[in-house]
Amino acid sequence: MIHISDMYKIYRIGDIDINALNGVSIKIEQHEFVAIVGPSGSGKSTLMNMIGCLDTPTSGEYCIDGVSVNGLNDSQLADIRNHKIGFIFQGFNLLQKLSALENVELPLVYQGVAAKERHQRSVKALQAVGLGDRLLHKPNELSGGQQQRVAIARALASDPPLILADEPTGNLDTKSGKEIIALLHELHGKGNTIVLITHDNEVAMQAKRVVRIQDGMITEDRKVV
Repeated sequence: MIHISDMYKIYRIGDIDINALNGVSIKIEQHEFVAIVGPSGSGKSTLMNMIGCLDTPTSGEYCIDGVSVNGLNDSQLADIRNHKIGFIFQGFNLLQKLSALENVELPLVYQGVAAKERHQRSVKALQAVGLGDRLLHKPNELSGGQQQRVAIARALASDPPLILADEPTGNLDTKSGKEIIALLHELHGKGNTIVLITHDNEVAMQAKRVVRIQDGMITEDRKVV
């Protein structure tokens, strides 16, 4: 699913080069549930941006689902994001004026999915996360945990091969956070590939494999027993 080889990312700030990634290599197979964990400034957010095709490396190779992203233009990268990656963000990123259903449908609109099909897919996705009775509720009518469920449904509706979750429990209370992790486990059990980005060791240990990153380098990569 993911194959990164000898990846570097260097940001130039004034006269100083900042090495955000230093020769990262990692493989993630289909149907894995992997947590990438590290403190602020470790490089985990930069690595997430690379995996999500939100940024391009300074050097190195990256293939996702058999497609090499090296040299692709912005339009081609957007196409990969739209069809191969479902994003779940810490801040939910829901449009406040739209209902839960409309928020889930929105990426499908951009993909050109016909109205009837995108409605059916969005309803199904919301039902899958336990919000079949909240279709017409707007974000301010939902709890934080429910808003994150809407965000997960939005990621699922496109049926992407990869779900990339960036600190998905970061804005939630303990109970809601545990419910979201349980939902990610449920999705993994159904065959989804999940990459979870977190600074929280306890959250990371809920995955099946933990990859630790520090100073732009992978320092540990192990299965969780």
